[in-house]
Amino acid sequence: MRTRRHCAAVSGVLLLDKPVGLTSNQALQTAKRLLNACKAGHTGSLDPIATGLLPLCFGEATKLSQFLLDADKRYWAVFRLGQSTTTYDSEGEVTATRPVRSVLRDIQQSLHSFQGAIEQIPPMYSAIKHAGEALYKLARAGVEVERAARPVTVHEIKVLDFQDNLLTLEIACSKGTYIRSLAHDLGEALGCGAHVVQLRRLSVGDVDIEKVVSLERLQALPGPTECAELLQPVDSMLGAIPAINLTPLAAHYLKQGQAVTARHQCVPGWVRLYDGEQRFLGMGEVQDDGRVAPRRLLAQDENV
Repeated sequence: MRTRRHCAAVSGVLLLDKPVGLTSNQALQTAKRLLNACKAGHTGSLDPIATGLLPLCFGEATKLSQFLLDADKRYWAVFRLGQSTTTYDSEGEVTATRPVRSVLRDIQQSLHSFQGAIEQIPPMYSAIKHAGEALYKLARAGVEVERAARPVTVHEIKVLDFQDNLLTLEIACSKGTYIRSLAHDLGEALGCGAHVVQLRRLSVGDVDIEKVVSLERLQALPGPTECAELLQPVDSMLGAIPAINLTPLAAHYLKQGQAVTARHQCVPGWVRLYDGEQRFLGMGEVQDDGRVAPRRLLAQDENV
């Protein structure tokens, strides 16, 4: 199926292994061109120094990108202790160099205060907007503004290695957590400063890095058709959300925009919806009365 703009109406999710040096949008636009896709969006930015899992949604799958944006994340990270930078990572200018006097036990004790529900001040070099202007643009102009602390949750921090002032961690956290801010704040707590030198996203929700595809692999394929064969069904990315199988009659009325009664009781909240032939219809929401209301349904002629 082609549109009048001569792009392909492909749908699905590409689990991209974002390379270092590219912004998430640059990686998205490259993949979009390789698939000749009409519509695409990513599911949460990775910094240019970061690599790893970046789910890219195409076509009808973009309707459900929010569920991946809201999902928990897991990262592998390396912090350099002893140096602070303007961006809280190795791309910024060094602002201070201090001796590292902490031993591993001190670091582990300090990390306890960064786990659980915490408040985190976003870095100036971020896409968050202040008075309509992205913070990173203000930072590049030499302007620093006060940023409100934001609630995030750090589920787990594992120390994997510590040598030569390089601290290697595995971090599981909620959406909105800045690993760069975590590095900076830990460095300040230890009195030596710190910044991120390597970062790799390992998982988004229950989707892990095992099925990622590199840009090099995409670029080596003959054309858009072969690239599109690497797309994953969008519902395979949403396995943590309960599924409901509807009767043919219920599916019919649901597609007309009506709330319907499910075969079995479900607690209120988001659910994946399937018809009697196990075709994914989209997302619904279980209401207080037990009926399921359609919320984000996919076009019925799309296979996602």
